[in-house]
Amino acid sequence: MPTKVRIPTPLRKLTNNEELVEVTAATIGDAIKELQSRYPGIEERLVDEKGEVRRFVNVYVNEEDIRFLQGSKTALKAGDEVSIIPAIAGG
Repeated sequence: MPTKVRIPTPLRKLTNNEELVEVTAATIGDAIKELQSRYPGIEERLVDEKGEVRRFVNVYVNEEDIRFLQGSKTALKAGDEVSIIPAIAGG
């Protein structure tokens, strides 16, 4: 059973409007690389030049923020659900 990745609306133009994409990756970093191989251009929107998830992008594994886990090295297992949520500023 693969890991499901929920794609936010602003990035769906890169995934052919797919909201839910399945990956078989060991970590968040690997999942992002797999997404990049299938959907070119998505990685640069998610990670910085050091390969870390951008400040304004929130990534959750089963509703837990990866910033409080192991960041891009957070392990994934079959059945996990990853949510990518761009931060929204307003006032």
